[in-house]
Amino acid sequence: MDKMADVAAVVVAAGQGLRAGGDRPKQFRAIGGQTMLRRTLSLFLDCGLIGAVQPVIRMEDRTLFDEAVAGLPLLPPVAGGATRQDSVRAGLEALASRAPEIVLVHDAARPFASAALVVRAIEAAGATGAAIPGMPVTDTIKAVDGHGRVGETLDRSRLRAIQTPQAFRFAPLLEAHRRAQREGRDDFTDDAALAEWAGMQVVVFDGEPANIKVTHAEDFMRAEAIEAAQLGDIRTGTGIDVHTFGPGDHVVIGGVRIPHTHALTGHSDADVGLHALVDAILGALADGDIGSHFPPSDMQWKGASSDKFLAFAVERVKARGGMIAHLDLNIVAEAPRIGPHRDAMRAAIARIAGIDISRVGVKATTSEKLGFTGRGEGIVAYATATVRLPWA
Repeated sequence: MDKMADVAAVVVAAGQGLRAGGDRPKQFRAIGGQTMLRRTLSLFLDCGLIGAVQPVIRMEDRTLFDEAVAGLPLLPPVAGGATRQDSVRAGLEALASRAPEIVLVHDAARPFASAALVVRAIEAAGATGAAIPGMPVTDTIKAVDGHGRVGETLDRSRLRAIQTPQAFRFAPLLEAHRRAQREGRDDFTDDAALAEWAGMQVVVFDGEPANIKVTHAEDFMRAEAIEAAQLGDIRTGTGIDVHTFGPGDHVVIGGVRIPHTHALTGHSDADVGLHALVDAILGALADGDIGSHFPPSDMQWKGASSDKFLAFAVERVKARGGMIAHLDLNIVAEAPRIGPHRDAMRAAIARIAGIDISRVGVKATTSEKLGFTGRGEGIVAYATATVRLPWA
């Protein structure tokens, strides 16, 4: 199957998430150092079988969205509607010109779906045309009336708790949504119910226990516990980098250009802060150092922006199924002053690493006129990276 033409995903993130509490919609809150939305979107981007990922958001949240997904190769977001059904239809209409063969519809509030689940969804939709993940119901389920009186005890062997991603042939699902809009039907709670109403046969495949929907405040505690269980191998790495001063009118430190009487010398842009962070991350992975991956003898890195090096190290973590929990940078220099640029550095590092700014520390000190830094001959940076990986 040609992923660029045949499979797309719609990720619905247009809700306000008020029941979850907090100072922002739940999809923009962090779980394990990464916003729930970024984690969910990255699942589909990293899958390898999906050619287009279409986010659906509230346009009032556009700034939060842009911050959360910086650097991800997504389609431009489209505005959601008053209901989930409206939002899904908006995402499908945005994909109409691409006409994928299969579309997956997923809730941004389910950040723990696995790549294996996505593959099962695609395969099931390809075989049947409409497929949804479900889990067996273990509790006894009773139907009650408006007064709380039991009317019926349901046979739980025939019941399934339904999850997302739900997967369909694209054209029939889009037509079903359009028909529902024409006929004024806006009461479907998921796409499977709409598909059933439109006459499609829907099958259920195995879901996953960890694929929870984060709805209430207590769900965030459960989500953090799931994160901790999945990524319990905690590693720490350290890095150090030194660059001397040479002719120039600015330095680049921590991804930020700072006017100065001199420049730092080096094969790349000589960003002493990012270089130290790269070595710290690679050290946590036991994966060599910056010189082994980007040797100064290789002219393609001449004058290169060091954000490429940090992005590479971050991708090495992701390739292992892990995440960066915290980055800490300490800069030793007599000049320039780092304090006025501290938050800009934290923001730049967080953006490149794809983590919340609250998980980036930047500190600075002088060496009290001692040594080469004290003499104003250069700058040294020390970094620590905390990385969480799945247990081998």
